[in-house]
Amino acid sequence: RFEVGFDDEGHVLALDAELYADGGWSLDLSKPVLQRGMFHIDNAYLVPALRVVGRVCKTNVVSHTAFRGFGGPQGMVVIEEVLDRVARATGLPPHVVRERNLYRDGDLTHYGQVVDDAERMRTMWSKLVGSSDLQQRWEAIEAFNAEHDDKKRGLAITPVKFGISFTTAFFNQAGALVLLYQDGSVQVSHGGTEMGQGLHTKMIQVAADAFGVELETIRLMPTRTDKVPNTSATAASSGTDLNGQAVREACRAIRERLAEVAGIHFRVAPGDIVFEGGKVYPIGAKDTAVDFAKIAKEAYLQRVPLFSTGYYRTPNIHFDEKAGVGKPFHYFAFGCAVTEVEVERFTGQYTVLRADILHDVGDSLSPLVDKGQVEGGYVQGVGWLTREELLWDGKSGRLTTGGASTYKLPTLGDMPLDFRVDLLEKAPQPGVIHGSKAVGEPPLMLAISAREAIRQAVSAFGDAPTEVTLACPSTPEQVYWAIERV
Repeated sequence: RFEVGFDDEGHVLALDAELYADGGWSLDLSKPVLQRGMFHIDNAYLVPALRVVGRVCKTNVVSHTAFRGFGGPQGMVVIEEVLDRVARATGLPPHVVRERNLYRDGDLTHYGQVVDDAERMRTMWSKLVGSSDLQQRWEAIEAFNAEHDDKKRGLAITPVKFGISFTTAFFNQAGALVLLYQDGSVQVSHGGTEMGQGLHTKMIQVAADAFGVELETIRLMPTRTDKVPNTSATAASSGTDLNGQAVREACRAIRERLAEVAGIHFRVAPGDIVFEGGKVYPIGAKDTAVDFAKIAKEAYLQRVPLFSTGYYRTPNIHFDEKAGVGKPFHYFAFGCAVTEVEVERFTGQYTVLRADILHDVGDSLSPLVDKGQVEGGYVQGVGWLTREELLWDGKSGRLTTGGASTYKLPTLGDMPLDFRVDLLEKAPQPGVIHGSKAVGEPPLMLAISAREAIRQAVSAFGDAPTEVTLACPSTPEQVYWAIERV
């Protein structure tokens, strides 16, 4: 439930919202999930006066728990619904209302955190509007819709601002163990879990960069608590941020010892030693380089320890739950997406014709991995918002959509026919491993643009632009009934 105040230009002035979470029969993680939804009800928009209240409801169904986004997507869906209604009430295009309400540098969130680099979002918005040919495509869609009664097209652009850190502060820590052998090979253990997101690949890159060696030199060990104890969950999009810093710290300690050994070898100061391409040499004397393994062997012979632990904890994060203010996030990840869809009148079925995405991953550790995460997150988000419906038996409380025949996962046919993903360039994030940014959860929320595009297509079936009440998930059945209502 919400009430919103706005002016004739589409600027949101105040929002009073209540969020209700279906927790099922036990609390599980429903409280922190709801809290993150409350943190993200602003998404990327400044609301000068915002009050949000959250309540977890105990219901007669199975206990619910966390999923990618951890409440952030649910909060963002609410504000996008609000802005669409503001747009229709003022007669302004939704994209105009969204752009006018974007944060600017120095603005504060409703919980008192400064939105650093907020202008980066506006820059990304402008770039994507241009690269996606937004204006020309709107004109083409208007012409298409005027010529077709049985199907309509919709186009929408939406932003993402997602806070990176565990909102429970003590989880924001990580450890690592790095071992260097006489042959120059390196063994790395860290506390993160590889689940297909490319975490191990990035940890190998961090270690290889620290020692100036090839990737093949690094051996990544399975995550084990007898190597790195008291690990935090690999969650909150912080796996690389936390474990990467811990790995780098361990490597740094060993490298400093090696630099002293190399300094003796070359008769120069340790600070003048270069580690690069599997070689070690003094600054300005690359022709005298020796193999990295040779320095490792010399260090062993000189009884220099070739192992180290690393530890990292995210600095300067805090939140006062009673006061509702603080700095719960280390930084924000930004993104923008433009989605075009085509909706059939008599079935409610949709096709994603094209998706254009510009996402901010800072100075990417691995652009290939990060692009894969953006693509996968978007498609997963489209499934969550338009296909994956949970239905319950009213008497027993049992889930009736618990199998592949009833729970509709996104398939190849749900992929955008034209899928364009770009990463924002030259945008390093200070204070994060090599200037990178988290890329785990934020891309899922880019899919909100698909739901808003469906809303635009449904609206086009009416005689005049009207407010469209669209269920979430917006399944073909729900889209069909929405068309009937307009």
